[in-house]
Formats: sequence, structure tokens, C-alpha cells
Amino acid sequence: MSGEGGPLGFDPEPGQDDAREREPAVAQAQPEAPRATGLPPGQPLPPFAVVLARSDVVCDDEDDPCDANVAASGARVEGDARRRAACDVRGPTVLNVCELIERGPLVLGLAASRGASCLDPWDRLERLARRHRGLQVALVAIGGGLEELRTSVRRHGWSFPVGWDRDGILASIYGVAACPYVTVARWRGRVQGTLVGSAAASGGELDRLTGAAVAASRRAGWRP
Repeated sequence: MSGEGGPLGFDPEPGQDDAREREPAVAQAQPEAPRATGLPPGQPLPPFAVVLARSDVVCDDEDDPCDANVAASGARVEGDARRRAACDVRGPTVLNVCELIERGPLVLGLAASRGASCLDPWDRLERLARRHRGLQVALVAIGGGLEELRTSVRRHGWSFPVGWDRDGILASIYGVAACPYVTVARWRGRVQGTLVGSAAASGGELDRLTGAAVAASRRAGWRP
């Protein structure tokens, strides 16, 4: 992944600040604790960067720097190490939510288990992406093993990006209380709505939220 010192943004030299200058696209401070129903409409998406499941990253050891980066800005962590801002950690082995919402509206799923009831609904993301040109879709698996996740991605044949949150921190930040869980965001990262459990599993409400996010993004000047 991009960035010196580790795949998700640990820098070995605490005085070095190599974060790139860019207009912020997501929250620059950690949000208030989400409600049991997930992120509320209008809230900026909390930033994160996680390992991309289809990458060749190896995370066999607990000491591997593969935990999710959720830093809103460069910050010291774990003694002398410095973690780069999550939005600045990009590359072919990273799923970065900031990068996705810079491109367009986003449908983001978070899966807290590997059971069929949790993973099967995400096949719908492929159809949404085909229906709305320029729509970004992604899934992040919370916990579990990376190789197990890679097997699931191959079995389902998902072409959209799938990330891995090894330590499960996104469950707390995004308020993942049930599975399936999906957040729909407008271009540049404001939440259109969040669906949890049976509401996320049924297609009608997700289609409605996605269409509303695409329409709002267009009104704000986005073009696919």
C-alpha cells in the first residue's frame, strides 16, 4: 500500500508529515457516537482506509500494520509512531472511502459476519452499479480472516471493491448493530440514509435511497 512505514499509514519517523494537500471530502474530526440505527442523514462519512481484499497484502501476524486507519488527520499513535490521515492513504491495495466519495455517490455495505444472511444481499450492489452510471459501491467485512474473505469474494464473483477491517473499529464508528448494514452517501460524503437489518436486505428502500443520493449529487454539480 501507499505510504512509508506500513500499508495503512504508520510512519516510522514521527516528525515527518507527508500528507498531501487536498480539499477535505469527509469529516475532519471524529463524529459523535452513531445511533443504533447507524449514521444519521446529513452527517459526513467518517474517513477510513482498509486493506483491499483482492490485493496481495499479507496480514498473517498481529504485528502486521493492517488494522484500519480511521485517523481524521495525522496523529501520533503507539508511542513514537505517526499515523497518516486516512484520506491520504491510497494505492492499489487500499480501499479508501474518501477516494470513493470524491468520484461520486456511494453505497457502502458493512458486513459483520460471514454468514449467508449477511453476505448474500451484497450481490445487489452489482446491479445498483449497472443501473446508475458513476455510482460507487463497496463492501467492508468487519473482522474474520482475510483469506476467508478472499474466498467469499471469489465465490460471489463481486467486481466492486471489498475491504477488510481486521480489528473491527468501523463497527463502532459507523454504528453497525446488525447485518446487513448499508449507508448511502451523496457525492463528497454526506449521508443520504442508513439501512440496517431487514430494511437493508430488502431492495426497495435501498433503491429509493440510492436514487435520492444520485439526484442530490447531480443537483450539487456532480456528473458521472
